Amino acid sequence: MSEAEDGQLTAFQAALAAEHAAVYGYGVVGGRIDEGRRTQARAAYDAHRARRDALARAVRDLGGKPVAADAGYALPFAVPDSAAAVRLAAELEDGVAGVYSDLVRATDGERRRTAAEALREAAVRAVRWRGESVAFPGLVERTTASAPATPSA
Repeated sequence: MSEAEDGQLTAFQAALAAEHAAVYGYGVVGGRIDEGRRTQARAAYDAHRARRDALARAVRDLGGKPVAADAGYALPFAVPDSAAAVRLAAELEDGVAGVYSDLVRATDGERRRTAAEALREAAVRAVRWRGESVAFPGLVERTTASAPATPSA
């Protein structure tokens, strides 16, 4: 495997891991979100599941073994109510946008286009949850966004 392919595989694995965390996180969001935003949460959950499945295929296409989901993930804060669920959803999208930003940098051609599309979708969902945008979606060092949910040890 060339160095470029190895870099792509690493970036795809990171994106897959982030999607696993997002799917888990949206399970929490769905359990706490108000009825009025439940459809939005379900659509995001479904989108992340579809991206997760596509990333697993891409990893296999590159000759890798897709990283498995962890049994549980540590959330960045307690999610006791709908307001916290909305904040969590925005943070999940920020985290996913960050790894897709890395994937855009690591790929080219159709893979880059797909990664850029996923970055855009995550940024749009984050804006919808947060009610405002950030200057550089996916570039945490240029925003005040927090880190995504992380695997528990």
